[in-house]
Amino acid sequence: MKIAFISDIHGNAAALEAVLKDIEKKEVDKIYVLGDLCFRGPEPKRSIELVRQLDTDVIKGNADEWVVRGVKPGEVPEQSLEIMNRERDWTVSQLDQDSLDYLQNLPSALEAEFGHIKVQAFHATPDNLFDIVYPFEADESLMGKMMKNQADLYIYAHIHKPYIRFINGKCIMNIGSVGLPFDGVRKSSYGLLEVSDESWQTTIVRVNYDVNKTIEKLLESNYPNREQICNLLKSASN
Repeated sequence: MKIAFISDIHGNAAALEAVLKDIEKKEVDKIYVLGDLCFRGPEPKRSIELVRQLDTDVIKGNADEWVVRGVKPGEVPEQSLEIMNRERDWTVSQLDQDSLDYLQNLPSALEAEFGHIKVQAFHATPDNLFDIVYPFEADESLMGKMMKNQADLYIYAHIHKPYIRFINGKCIMNIGSVGLPFDGVRKSSYGLLEVSDESWQTTIVRVNYDVNKTIEKLLESNYPNREQICNLLKSASN
């Protein structure tokens, strides 16, 4: 059995399409989506539509929460608050009420079992959509923040920097970002879990997509912070 975990699309529908084609080519049995569907990209509505067409389990990310209710003081640096709320307002202007209701009603975590493997998945941490957990944190820190419930594999996103670590026989995987990678690689990222009767393995998959196409769409739009987002796409780094 093959299971794909995707996240942090951020309105980059071109990147999402490339990832879904790669997943189809790999004959994946199931896809899960870990949030941040539409904020900070040129095609918020189409990104949501592509996700909803998957007819699968989707959980909420911090950016989905921002689209629903705005960015609050203390959630981002003070100097970024105004422009990010302008970006949020633009995103909302591209969506209909059905899309907003969909984001509002997304759950915040999911559990699944695949044969002998139990998976816990969430956007940032099990308790919070906004907490940042870095790849380089100590084992004890990761265990305390991320491994509060019993599982074999813990999967999250949010930081846009994919990695896989094993701690005391448990695996933690960050699946990176489909639409806005921050690890210096200008390729989409997703996580793949392969389970057989005797074994299982996790993989970070990188997928080429037309970054320039997404940049062109942003520059052609009236997105309020398009130059900064284009620079993030060009550098694949924050």
